[in-house]
Amino acid sequence: MSEEDGGVVARATVRMGETRYAADIRAGAHALVADEPKSAGGGDAGPSPFGLLLSSLGACTAITLRMYAERKQWPLGAIEVQLSYRWRDEAGAIERVLTLAGLDASQRARCAEIAEKTPVTRALKRGMTITTVVQ
Repeated sequence: MSEEDGGVVARATVRMGETRYAADIRAGAHALVADEPKSAGGGDAGPSPFGLLLSSLGACTAITLRMYAERKQWPLGAIEVQLSYRWRDEAGAIERVLTLAGLDASQRARCAEIAEKTPVTRALKRGMTITTVVQ
């Protein structure tokens, strides 16, 4: 991140052709597909937009916890982050369940605290400005 790029930490481009709801995503050098499930009229060619949101949060959580454990030289083995998104009274709510192999109770408790401070967690909890320009 530099001042020249305005602090941009990620970019993505999404294109949709004639296939109903299937969206081709380019995030840096990576190609992804998003779609709606068949039950919502899509072709289920990829995760739903909410599935991608949860994936982003889960990946950020796992990566941050791995980095933290490495710095602390903790014996963290496998990491599993299970996430679900639910609507509650017109607002969304995410439940995140961490399974952390190789750590004792105090280390797992500290990891729970760290999970609340990951960059994507903070962005979601804080909210953000979204500006839309139509060309």
